[in-house]
Amino acid sequence: MKLIDKYIFKKFITTFIFVVALLVVVIVVIDFTEKNEKFIKNEVPTDLIVYYYLSFMPWIANLIAPITVFISTVLVTAGMAGKTEIVAILAGGISFRRMLMPFLVGAILIAMTTFYVNGWMIPNSNKYRIAFEVEYLKKPFYFNERDIHFKIGEEEYLYLQRYNNRSEVGYKVTLEQIVGTEMKQKLTATKMTWDDSLGRWQFKDWELREIGEFGEKYSKGDEMDTLLSITPEDFDNKYQLNETMNLNELNDHIAMLKDRGADDVEVYEIEKYIRYMLPFTAIILTLMGVSVSAEKSTRGGAGFKIALGFLIAFVFIILFILVKAIAEAGSMNPIVAIWIPNMIGAVVSLILYRFVPK
Repeated sequence: MKLIDKYIFKKFITTFIFVVALLVVVIVVIDFTEKNEKFIKNEVPTDLIVYYYLSFMPWIANLIAPITVFISTVLVTAGMAGKTEIVAILAGGISFRRMLMPFLVGAILIAMTTFYVNGWMIPNSNKYRIAFEVEYLKKPFYFNERDIHFKIGEEEYLYLQRYNNRSEVGYKVTLEQIVGTEMKQKLTATKMTWDDSLGRWQFKDWELREIGEFGEKYSKGDEMDTLLSITPEDFDNKYQLNETMNLNELNDHIAMLKDRGADDVEVYEIEKYIRYMLPFTAIILTLMGVSVSAEKSTRGGAGFKIALGFLIAFVFIILFILVKAIAEAGSMNPIVAIWIPNMIGAVVSLILYRFVPK
C-alpha cells in the first residue's frame, strides 16, 4: 500500500470504529432508559443487566454496521474534500478509481468481519439476550394456536387440536402413518402429556387402528408411552428464535421446517438471506458515500454532505424495513425482496460515480 492508501484506510477504519462506538453508546443509553422501569419492577439483578447489555452491544453494533460504514465514508470523504485533499490527490496523477481502492478494501474487510460475526458469533450472544428479554421484559407466553399439524417423520403425521405449553399437554391427538397414498396406522388419543423423566410422550385413552393386507386390527388402552421427534421445545416461545441460530443451525432448522410443511419457514429463510446480503450492502454504500461527498461544495460545505448522507441512510433503512415486511407477508419472493435495497443502491451508486468530477 502507498502512503496515501494507508492514510485513507486508517482514517476510514478509525472513523468507522468511532461512529459505531458513539451510536452504540447512544442506543444503549436510550434503551436502558426505556427498560429501566421494567428492570426495577421485575427486580432484575444488576449483574444480569450488565451481562444483558454486554450481549446487546455486539448485536446492535453489527446491525448498524452497513449504515455506519456509509456514514463513516461520507465523514471521511467530505472532510478530505473540504480540505482540498481530493483535488491534490487527483492533481498528483492518482485517478479517482485508484483513490477508491483503500475505501473498498476497508469496506470489504468490514463486510467479511460482519459476515462471520453475524453468522456465528452474534447468534451465541443472542441466546442470552433473547432469553433475558423473554424472562424479564416480555409478557408470559401462551401457545394459542389451534389445529396444529406436524410432519414428524418420512411417513408420520401428527395432529393436535390445541396445546397447553404451561402444563405440556396436547389435546385431541391423531398420529397417522401414511405410506405413499395409503394409511397404515392411525392412533387417536384424548390427550398427550410430556414425561420429563423418560423424555417421551404419554398418550391417554388411546385407540389404534392398524391396516394390513388382511384387514384392520383394532386396539385401545389407557396409557401408551410414545417416542416422537418433537418435544415441548417445539411449542415454546419463538420470539426472535431466528436470531439465536448460527448459519449452520439456521440451515438445519429451515430443512426441518420444510420437511414438516411449516408455515413460518419464510421467517428463517429471510434471516439467512439478510446475513448474506448485508456484507454487500457495506460495499455498495461505501461507493455511494465516496461518490456523494467527493466533490468540494461551495454551498453548505461538509455539513450539507453529511446531512445528505444521513438522509440517504435513513431512506435505505426505511426501504429495507419495507421489503422485509413484504417478504415476510409472502407477497414477493424472499430473495428478490431482500436484495431490492442492494440492487437500487448499486444502480444509484454507479450513477453517482459516473457523474463525479474525476
